[in-house]
Amino acid sequence: MPRPPSDRFQPAGKRKSRPKTDHRARQPAHEYELEVLPGLEHVAATELAAVPLARDIRGLRFWFPGDPERLTRLRSALAAYRIRTWDVPRPRGLLGHQQLGELTEFLQGVLAVGGQTSFRLGAAGKESVVMQRLAEELENALELPYRPEDGQLLIRLRPETDGPGWEVLARTTPKPLSARPWRVCNMNGGLNATLAYATHKLAGQRDVDRIFNPMCGSGTLLIERDLLGPSDALVGVDLDPAAVACARTNIEAAGRQIEVAQIDALHTGLAARSFDLIVADLPWGDAIGTHGGNAALYPAFLGEMHRLLSRQGRLAVITHEIRLFEGLLTGSTQWNARELLQVASGGHHPKVYLLNRR
Repeated sequence: MPRPPSDRFQPAGKRKSRPKTDHRARQPAHEYELEVLPGLEHVAATELAAVPLARDIRGLRFWFPGDPERLTRLRSALAAYRIRTWDVPRPRGLLGHQQLGELTEFLQGVLAVGGQTSFRLGAAGKESVVMQRLAEELENALELPYRPEDGQLLIRLRPETDGPGWEVLARTTPKPLSARPWRVCNMNGGLNATLAYATHKLAGQRDVDRIFNPMCGSGTLLIERDLLGPSDALVGVDLDPAAVACARTNIEAAGRQIEVAQIDALHTGLAARSFDLIVADLPWGDAIGTHGGNAALYPAFLGEMHRLLSRQGRLAVITHEIRLFEGLLTGSTQWNARELLQVASGGHHPKVYLLNRR
C-alpha cells in the first residue's frame, strides 16, 4: 500500500517529525524576588542560576513558571517573595474596587501555596490611616486575621524601582526560609543558617573531606554541610554540655547522623593533621564570650587548628572580632588568609575568612 503523499519521500522506517513543543512554557509564570543577608547576593545569585525554569534573572529578581515549592529549597535566601506591580501613584490607589480585587486575587494565589493563616503589612507608614484601611479590607477579602506583629503572610509595599507605580511583595512561606525546620533548639548567638550554607559553598565542598567544627553550638554548620552531600568524616565539639545536647537535638530533627562530643576545642586530644576542612563560628563578644576573653582565645584557637589541619587543608572562620583576628594574621608565619565575604546580620557585620597552612 503506498504511503500518503506527505510521507512519500521520507526515508523508510522514519516518520515525519513534528515541531517540538515546550510544554513547560504553558505554565503561568510569576515574578519573584529573593531576600538575602546583605553580602550574600553573589552566593544567592549562583544558587538561583541553577534553578530549572528560572528566567529573566535580574540580580535576585526573576520569573518562574514552575512549582513554587521548588523555591522553598533555596538555602542562601532569607525569603522568597512573589511580586506584582500596580500602576497607582500611591498606596491609596490599591483601595480602588478593581485594584483591591486584583490584589486579593494575587494574595489568594500565594495563600494557596503557602497556607498562611494570618497576615501583616510591612511598609513605611504602616500605622497610617490608608494602611489601616487596606488591612481592614484585606482582612475581609482574604478572611484572615490581621496580626501586625507576627502575621504569617508578610505583605510588603514599596514604590516601583523603575516606574511610577507601586509593588506588592508577598512572602511565599509562613516563616522565613532561613528558619530551618530542623531548628527545634535555639541558643543565644546562634548562626544564621544562610551564612552557614554560604561559608561551606565558598570554602569548597568535597566528598573526601574530613570536616571538623569546633565550638559547634547548636549544630548549624554541621547540619548545613551534611545536607550538601557526603563527606569522609563530619565531627563537632563544644565544651558546653547544653550546646552539645542542643546540637544533638537539631541533628536528630534533621534526620542526620553526625558525631558531636563534649570536648574543649582548644585541647582536643585529637591526632595532628586529622582534618581537611575546619569551619568555625568564633565568639564575637556579644551573646557569647567577651572581647577580653577572645584576645586570649583566638591565638590558642589558631594554634590548635594549625595542628589539626592537614597540609593542604582549609580553615574557614566566621567572626565579628575583625580587628583582633586580622591583627593575629598580620605577619603570621603559619597562615595564608583571604577574606571571602562580609555580611550584615542582626546588627553585626561579621566576616568570613579562608585560611591555609603556610
